[in-house]
Order: sequence, then C-alpha cells, then structure tokens
Amino acid sequence: MNMNLHQHFRREEHGFVDQVLNWKEQVETSYAPKLTDFLDPREQKIMETIIGTNTDVLVKFFGGSEGVERKRAFLYPNYYAAEESDFQISLYEVIYPNKFVSIEHRQILGSLMSLGLKRGKFGDILMDGDQIQIFLASEVSDYISLQLESVGRSKVSLKELSLEDAIRSDEVWYEHTTTVSSLRLDAILAATHNISRQKAQAFISHGLVKVNWMTIENAAFECKEEDMLSVRGYGRAKLSSIDGKTKKDKWRIIVEKHN
Repeated sequence: MNMNLHQHFRREEHGFVDQVLNWKEQVETSYAPKLTDFLDPREQKIMETIIGTNTDVLVKFFGGSEGVERKRAFLYPNYYAAEESDFQISLYEVIYPNKFVSIEHRQILGSLMSLGLKRGKFGDILMDGDQIQIFLASEVSDYISLQLESVGRSKVSLKELSLEDAIRSDEVWYEHTTTVSSLRLDAILAATHNISRQKAQAFISHGLVKVNWMTIENAAFECKEEDMLSVRGYGRAKLSSIDGKTKKDKWRIIVEKHN
C-alpha cells in the first residue's frame, strides 16, 4: 500500500505521507479523533489526497479564520460531529510600542521559534498596518504569552482575542501566462519574476527559495502543477497550470502571483 501511495508524491514528502497513514490508523483502531499541529497548504493537500473519500475516517481543516494558509487537521471517525472548538486554536494580538518601532513578519517568526517550539504550534501571523495577530495552538498559548517578551529590540506582550476579531485577509492574486524552456526551478523562477536565470540560480543556491514551504537548493528541481514558489524579497507565486508544449517546444504555463 505505502509503496503504491509513495509514487504519487515527491521523495521528500514520503515521511509526511507515512505520518498521515499512521494518524489514520490511530483513528481507525482507537475510534477516537486526532488533532494535528498546524499544517502548511501542501501538507493539507497530501492529507486530503490520502484520506480522500474514505468513509471510516474523515478530515476537516481549520486555521482560526477564513482565508488563512496554515491550518490544523482534525481526523475523526464518521460517527463524530466535528466542531470549531475541536481545533483548539487561540488568537493573540501582539502589543508593542508601535509609535516608535515597526516589527516585521520574519522577526515575529524568529522570536517564536527561539522559544524552542516547533513551527507547527503556531498558525498564520496576520498583519494590517501596525496591527499584528498570531494564531496559536491552545495547548502552548499560555507558555508563549508568558515567554514572549521581545521581538527584535522591542518589548512585547500578548493579549488574547476572540477568533471573530481576526484581521481579514485581502490578498489579491494576478494570473500570468508565459512560456519556459524547461520545468526546472531556475527556469520557472526566471520567467515568473522576470529575472535572469543566473540570478534565479543564485537565489536558489543561497537558500532563499522555497517550494511548497521547503527550502530547495537545487536549480534543476523539477516543478509540478500547484507548486507554491517563494523567493525572499519577491513574494510568492503558484504554478497553477502546465498547458503542454508550443510549436517551438516550450512549455506553456500559467502562474499566479501576489505581491
């Protein structure tokens, strides 16, 4: 079973595939629900594919609000009725002297990671002007609110909010059709961001590029449909469609971008 399933996923995803199969088996044998940490959208997609139209074990995803990326998965037996409270997500506002300092997304992420927790214990970090909010797994929220005392050079504190108070996401994505000579990562990035292939290769070799939330340092990495690509400083893009080849033997692709 595992070997057949593995062939549908990239090698670096096989560990997570096995983890999902393990969770599914736990729910089947214990007949009790299972809550995961926050998963990125690629992990959610893998999970959905594996659990699929399974009738004994069902899965739902929730990240604290509509439009967020990172979500917890709740696997449950078909007799169970899953509710929002099952996801155990807390929302906190970051209180800091915003008249005097500005805080960046990556600084918050760095400060949270420095508390010794896995990335899966916190969800999306929402920002709107100088307002900053974080979704946390409820089981660590007390610990984080006690331990997180500074971000960058700024003193901070956390104030719990109701999930209904979450900042709404208003990301706009733009679709763009282009052609590439190959589906290699460097070629796709060059076409997507209108930069030279050499520059794309430099970004990749310096560890500044992620595919599906994983750092990839191989310029020859082959991209697939639905891959999410991010380059530090250039934002994100999604390879939403590979539409076959042109008469000149180039790949026609559709990319969605947002800045």
